[in-house]
Amino acid sequence: MTVRASDLARRLARHAEAVCRHYLPNGRRQGRYWLVGDIHNAQGRSLYVRLTGPESGPGAAGRWTDAATGEHGDLLDLIAGNCRHGKFRDACEEARRFLCLPQADMVPLRPFPARGNAQEAARRLFRAGRPVASTHAEAYLRARGITAPLDWPSLRFHPSLWYRDEASGRRFAWPGLLAAVTDLQGRVTGVHRTWLDREKPQKAPLPEPRRALGHLLGNGVRFGRARDILVAGEGIETILSLKSMLPELPMVAALSANHLAALEFPPTLRRLYVAIDRDAAGFAAAARLHERGRLSGVDVRDLVPTRGDFNEDLYRPPSDDMS
Repeated sequence: MTVRASDLARRLARHAEAVCRHYLPNGRRQGRYWLVGDIHNAQGRSLYVRLTGPESGPGAAGRWTDAATGEHGDLLDLIAGNCRHGKFRDACEEARRFLCLPQADMVPLRPFPARGNAQEAARRLFRAGRPVASTHAEAYLRARGITAPLDWPSLRFHPSLWYRDEASGRRFAWPGLLAAVTDLQGRVTGVHRTWLDREKPQKAPLPEPRRALGHLLGNGVRFGRARDILVAGEGIETILSLKSMLPELPMVAALSANHLAALEFPPTLRRLYVAIDRDAAGFAAAARLHERGRLSGVDVRDLVPTRGDFNEDLYRPPSDDMS
């Protein structure tokens, strides 16, 4: 008996949750989806796999998308990427073993699916934005206590930014802050999105009001051109809070602790100030940067906030002052 690749994918989809628990054990079920960091089983929620649905077409079970990279596919593609199979036949053999199909079942080859160009999609989205001045984005950042200038080339506002709800699959439009992620040569490799409330100067009431698209690792949202000195931290609000106090220093927001630890150093860098978030991930990222600094001759020094991060230090709600 011969099993086509499409038939094999449908068989996997009938056991989508079992596939996810086997190949992506760091994830967890949420509603009709399995959420995990990426196709290689990292911690996080960027990649989501639909666990229920029809066998084919929109909303089919087993279909997955990585919101950070734009990659998508079926469970055969997931197994191929998870197991790092260079040939699709190997992924099919792995799937056959998982499903306990007999050796006689042969799966014809099919090419790997074309991947969407997430970096180009990020560039198009960022180009669709407009300056931050006099927008919801400016109101949001000012409400966070940020007084730094906001006319940076890395920041834009989008009045109607699509948000996909992972649980229902529905899309909604909200205003949003766009931040361009660039490499050391200034090329846009990704975009970070912060969805904003339509009426109030705060984040939108969404399960995940922040998401990234494109290639982030090693890159960041830059505020000024770094030469020998650079300040690096995780969040955009954290870095803009420091910019409010130290406007002349070049800074970069890496967007997460893991990405901060992997930040690429400019070749002329001599001193790096790390704006630490006061949690385990933040201190671990700083430790990694100290280790890399020792190996590359960069003097790494810590900037430690009093509260959780420097935006919390800068911005104290009125209730804090009354206590």
